[in-house]
Amino acid sequence: MSDLFPPFQPDRDEPKKRRFKPIPFRLLAPNLITLLGLALGLTGMRLAIEGKLELGVVCVLIAAALDGVDGRLARFLKGTSRFGEQLDSLADFVNFGVVPAVILYHFVLRDLKNLGWIVCIIFAIAMCLRLARFNVMIDDPDRPDWQKNFFTGMPAPAGAVTVMLPLYLHFLGFPVQPYGAVPVALYVLACAFLTISTVPMYAGKTLGARVPRQWVAPIFVIVTLAVALVVAYPFEALSLIVIGYFAAIPLGIRAFRAREKADRDAARALAGQPAGPPPAEAVA
Repeated sequence: MSDLFPPFQPDRDEPKKRRFKPIPFRLLAPNLITLLGLALGLTGMRLAIEGKLELGVVCVLIAAALDGVDGRLARFLKGTSRFGEQLDSLADFVNFGVVPAVILYHFVLRDLKNLGWIVCIIFAIAMCLRLARFNVMIDDPDRPDWQKNFFTGMPAPAGAVTVMLPLYLHFLGFPVQPYGAVPVALYVLACAFLTISTVPMYAGKTLGARVPRQWVAPIFVIVTLAVALVVAYPFEALSLIVIGYFAAIPLGIRAFRAREKADRDAARALAGQPAGPPPAEAVA
């Protein structure tokens, strides 16, 4: 009987089953912040549907602030991952593409009926295309390092903050009447165009890498003052920030072209060609 039913003896040489390795918390922390921002964005959309526009806008603004934290935290903790990059991109599409469009629709664009909804769809799709292009450009090996300090088009968080300028003005006592739906729709379309445009906008990613000692104290004072103004007078400060951001776009274009010209002149110098634009006969 023992030959018919031999006792089970596992082969010691058989490879053991693969066990899942524990994931370090430094990889989870940035993703948790991203999910928190996504939850705030979706909550803001619900509040807007319920008519609580001010709270909905605040949720989007906090989500934009968290979006600036999760990436820097991931780099600081050395917890960057492909999963985190894709999760952040999907959350940005919802928070900065879908949610602001829905808030603006329930604010005033619904007065235009189907046309207002089409404007919202255009803005959301433009934000989706902008994020897809950003993901592709990150992996471009031929992109010069200095271009990393510039965005191609308006970045997603800035697009969400700027497109809600009519709401800030409305909260400050400048109500948008039904006839104001058309200017708001044109403004939303302009912001959508800026997100998918090739206009270079200064990113400021290298700011803070090296700060002169004499600028440390003034920077602390300026940052503290800015935070205090945003907390005490949120919509006044946001309106000024948006206007200042639009005013800074030409400066970013000028800085990009100057850096591009210097890079082109350096390449020509290495090739033994004179700096500056090519002669007219060469162009012909």
